[in-house]
Amino acid sequence: MIALMWMACQPTPSEPDPPVASSPPPPLLDPGEASVAYEISFSEAEANRTTIRATARCGASGQLTWWMATWTPGSYLIREYARHIETLEAFGPDGARRARKVSKNRWQVPCSEGDNVGVRYQLYTAEMTVRTNYVDAEMGILNGAATFLFPEDASPEQGPLDLTFLPAEGWTDVHTALLPHPSGDPHRYLAPDVDTVIDAPVVLGRPEVRSFEVAGVPHHLVTLGQAGAWDHDRAAEDVQRITETIVAFWGEVPYPEYRYLNVLGETYGGLEHDDSTLMLTSRHALSLRSDPLRWLGHVSHEFFHTWNVKRLRPTGLGPFDYEAEIYTPLLWVAEGITSYYDDLLLVRAGLMTEDEYLGRLTSNIGQVQRRPGRLVQPLADASFDAWIKHYRRDENSVNSNVSYYTKGAVVAWLLDAEIRRATSDRRSLDDLMRRMWQRSQTEDAAGFDAATFRAEAAAVAGVPLDAFFAATIDRTDELDFGGALQWWGLRFAPPSVGEGPDPTPGWLGADTTSRDGRLTVTQVLRGGPAYEAGVNAGDEIIAFDDERLTERILDTRLKQLGEGTEGTLLVARRGLLRTLPITLGAPPERSWRVQPDPGASPIANRRRRQWLALP
Repeated sequence: MIALMWMACQPTPSEPDPPVASSPPPPLLDPGEASVAYEISFSEAEANRTTIRATARCGASGQLTWWMATWTPGSYLIREYARHIETLEAFGPDGARRARKVSKNRWQVPCSEGDNVGVRYQLYTAEMTVRTNYVDAEMGILNGAATFLFPEDASPEQGPLDLTFLPAEGWTDVHTALLPHPSGDPHRYLAPDVDTVIDAPVVLGRPEVRSFEVAGVPHHLVTLGQAGAWDHDRAAEDVQRITETIVAFWGEVPYPEYRYLNVLGETYGGLEHDDSTLMLTSRHALSLRSDPLRWLGHVSHEFFHTWNVKRLRPTGLGPFDYEAEIYTPLLWVAEGITSYYDDLLLVRAGLMTEDEYLGRLTSNIGQVQRRPGRLVQPLADASFDAWIKHYRRDENSVNSNVSYYTKGAVVAWLLDAEIRRATSDRRSLDDLMRRMWQRSQTEDAAGFDAATFRAEAAAVAGVPLDAFFAATIDRTDELDFGGALQWWGLRFAPPSVGEGPDPTPGWLGADTTSRDGRLTVTQVLRGGPAYEAGVNAGDEIIAFDDERLTERILDTRLKQLGEGTEGTLLVARRGLLRTLPITLGAPPERSWRVQPDPGASPIANRRRRQWLALP
């Protein structure tokens, strides 16, 4: 009590003032006719740091608020980019000003109307993804949302914005879809608004560039990073074929120039933008057959987005609130239909064989059908909940949700077949997407909703599709593959029976990992034997009956024990031993391997070849 009374008598400390500049204030930039001017310096690139100066004019409010985006369009997760700001200082015409942080991503600077007010901040830039920033002595990769502070009160239009890049020593080029500044100053650009800056990634360094024209429009493959086994000419030839195929699919080019920004960073990814895409891959990606197809799939996917998402888009996907989540049930259209076409258009471009394509289709169907979450989360909900589930997976995700990419691609395949069957192959999903594209050019620029998409699909098919969409999008019904397989002369490969001397192995229905001799459960499939026995993710499996288990012994015993074998698992959970009775099951019987049906009619086989654009 005495201690509490003493503390109560102490004066309440006042909130400390934000620091002022500890170094001489730099000269303010001149915004000129722009609402804000930026200078981006890479003098500490070798330490993964980027310094940015920005200057804007003060409005009538008596303070200038600077804000930073919290997420990047195309990647639906709040990523808190402001966490990478290490230091921030503010300046006015009379020297240093105090910048007061008022929220996680906002700073206020006092000022007088008409004054130029500047901030200088340092970013830690060492996260190599397509939505963040990476800078080292060799290269720089910047994304607008993760890089720039924007002045809230600079002007109602938030533009134009003047950006000057100061490359590090040894860097020769800057590549971006931003337009060069009319002054002609090197590495200086002018953007009409904030949206344009956020939409135009920038790569800097000493890239290799291959350029070509499609439909009279320049396209550039800009490859950054130590090339190793990378073949620039071969890559450019393949990218040109993809570009030609997709432009022919849509029938028009909606941009004045396009850049494929390709970084050899030993990781994978891609993100779409209006007039460019940023992609990450390995310098060895062209060495093995499977890897080029993976990279070319990224090229096809992101370029298809130039139409589907960046311009033809669901309601809510622009204009954006860059500080809060936006919701749509239509990411299965934005990403799923794009995922359907990324491989299909590789076949039509002559870059993927029929067998390779059917292998990709097999993989997508298998991923959906082996996922218990398909019976829990409708596809529309998977889209709406992307912010809290798709990018935040855990050990139970397989049981509780589905991917709007993968299931969306499978549903797109089924929808394509549904339209073709209803119209005797006179119409297809191709026609629906082109119809939606033309609508987006002449009608509501705010985007389309689910009702509009479904109505347009029914119009193309010439029959109601309510039951199809209810079963595949709104509910969790098992998908019906029969009609699509039959239409294209395909089948699921029949299960092999009686092959080999070994019996059908038993199935645990759980994934495990082994470390330091401990066999730990990482995932338990809903409805499987381990799930029914009460096994939890995180349990250490010690023994089956009286036999001590290791990863190798578990694999061996499952091969020896068949479906219906009863026993007990000894597991450790939170330091306590538990004995769990279990009955082994049989592995999921279906391989979901799609193959041509030897009994298909010549008409079905001809339809399949026309669908794939095969000779």
